[in-house]
Amino acid sequence: MDELSWKPDVLGDAFEAAELPLRDDTEGAAVATLVRRRASAPTKRAVLYVHGFNDYFFQTHLADFYVGLGFDFYALDLRSYGRSIRPHRRTNFVDDLGRYAEELDLAAQLVREVDGHDTLLVNGHSTGGLITALWAHHRAGRGVVDGLFLNSPFLDLNAPLVTRTVGVRAVHAARHYVARRPIPGGLGGGYGESLHRDHHGEWVFDPEWKAITGIPAYAGWVAAVHRGHRAVARGLAVDCPVLAMSSTASVDAREWNEGLHSGDAVLDAERIAMLAPRLGRHVTVVRIEGGMHDLVLSSPPVRAQVFDELARWIGAYVPDPV
Repeated sequence: MDELSWKPDVLGDAFEAAELPLRDDTEGAAVATLVRRRASAPTKRAVLYVHGFNDYFFQTHLADFYVGLGFDFYALDLRSYGRSIRPHRRTNFVDDLGRYAEELDLAAQLVREVDGHDTLLVNGHSTGGLITALWAHHRAGRGVVDGLFLNSPFLDLNAPLVTRTVGVRAVHAARHYVARRPIPGGLGGGYGESLHRDHHGEWVFDPEWKAITGIPAYAGWVAAVHRGHRAVARGLAVDCPVLAMSSTASVDAREWNEGLHSGDAVLDAERIAMLAPRLGRHVTVVRIEGGMHDLVLSSPPVRAQVFDELARWIGAYVPDPV
């Protein structure tokens, strides 16, 4: 692949970013954005982080953690997310999760072949957890992914049974006619308010890239996610060690309440724990008491537990080859 043009990233300091040119898709011209932060010493280990829906990479403390373990850190803003939003494209929209394989393949190629890493750990959050699990499944046997850490992966809808079955099937059946029609509902503003420093949280992020009140999902996206969920339900064959983490509880996110700081306000934590073993033959499931949806954005004592569990798992299953 051609050498990328790296430029200073919006996060400043040691972060840099480069556009990954992609083939046109149903939304027209597309790009993804790769963010990079080098470890303090040369290393053959790297991690690739992939965000969730209505999200992008801004968690600099997550990069600090990985760099501290001796990994070069990379994060991918998928097409139409965050740094990769373009005016002619619907934000956060895709009608086939398999399209993301293009930017994931390019990022993995750069990490391994251009930047010279022997070990690649992939870290997916929420919808990024579903996307990376499906991608790792389809890349099994090729030596692309050495470990997969899933932070509250989106393995099923957080909805009543009738919605997860009859409702979603109806959307899927009509997807070719209503693909770009917004679906009513979605997250309330509670979760975003529980995170952002200007409301009830401790984090700073760009609300143009991660809307505090949430954004509508399109029917085509819901249908694409449904196909991914069906694949998980049937069982995947990810061939590397997998760590799946979720909170011990889910909470109501329709409006702000204190419980949002101690539970998953987006997904059903029980469903995550139940479905995670279907991802492959070597899956570790860890439940985090008091964990928020993005576990690494939880309160300081809770995220310290998240990082302790992750470091222990990395030491056991993705060790430094040196």
